[in-house]
Amino acid sequence: MADDLKLGLNLGYWQRHADDATETVLAAERLGYDSVWTAEAYGSDAFTPLAWYGARTSRIKLGTSVAQLSARTPAATAMTAMTLDHLTGGRLLLGVGASGPQVVEGWYGVPFPKPLARTREYVEIMKRIWRREEPVTSDGEHYPLPYPGGAGLGKPLKLITHPLRPEIPLYLGAEGPRNVALAAEIADGWLPLFVFPEKIERMYGESLAAAGPGFDIAAMVHVIVTDDVAQAIDIVKMTLTLYIGGMGAKSRNFHADIIGRMGYADAAAKIQELYLAGRRDEAFRAIPDELADGISLVGPIERIRERLALWRDSPVTSLLAMGPRDEPTLRALRDAVHG
Repeated sequence: MADDLKLGLNLGYWQRHADDATETVLAAERLGYDSVWTAEAYGSDAFTPLAWYGARTSRIKLGTSVAQLSARTPAATAMTAMTLDHLTGGRLLLGVGASGPQVVEGWYGVPFPKPLARTREYVEIMKRIWRREEPVTSDGEHYPLPYPGGAGLGKPLKLITHPLRPEIPLYLGAEGPRNVALAAEIADGWLPLFVFPEKIERMYGESLAAAGPGFDIAAMVHVIVTDDVAQAIDIVKMTLTLYIGGMGAKSRNFHADIIGRMGYADAAAKIQELYLAGRRDEAFRAIPDELADGISLVGPIERIRERLALWRDSPVTSLLAMGPRDEPTLRALRDAVHG
């Protein structure tokens, strides 16, 4: 239970057009938001916008939610994170995630199997790089260092630059119980995409048992401030339609799985069936309103303020708002969370 939720802003990744959110980020910093986060899939990358915003701000923390493991080697991510952390005075929050096989194999061109083992190995290598205790080696299956074979001339190396912080805060984007348990074991925080605050304890209580003091559960939450609750719920349902129906294969869709664990397995199966059959309007209508409402904060600010009690009573410690861009809305949300 979090009496004082931290409030962040999640900008996600660029959609169709390049989206410079500098004015939004500056407003969030003025209003005392704790953090701003960017993402990547197969469009804009997560780090470049943070460097851009970091150069224009002085206090707000800068998070990746998430940087794709398969987009870079562990050493490349560790170097990028160290550099950005230095340039922004120690403000980076590094969120990483394994994504899914469609993106990993279809876009990045690398194999997806064993995501938990790959994540563990990846994180351990980054931590060794930042600590600079010795030249980095790894005998892991996925990222062996030095590389076995090739020219046969690889040698263990140590990071040239001394990191500003030898322990950059690490978050894992995770949905499955075992992946959440891994976050609790090896990371400083967890970045869940869909959270039903009343159900998170039942769904992940055992997975979070190993989390240490200060472990940050930073939930990404759709926030829509409007007098038209039904319309706002429909906007959330449009996102759910895509994620449940199309962000994965019929045989393997992690987003559909999490909706099932929330208690909507039959609905998730129906939504996916309709979506993959090209009946997207029907898939949209098959999403229960209570599901879309339960994982979001929508409606007049008074309604949002009331529903925030559910989040305060949950294990969530940070709200990463997805949606608000104008200063009046950002201020209203801040006042609802901290007022």
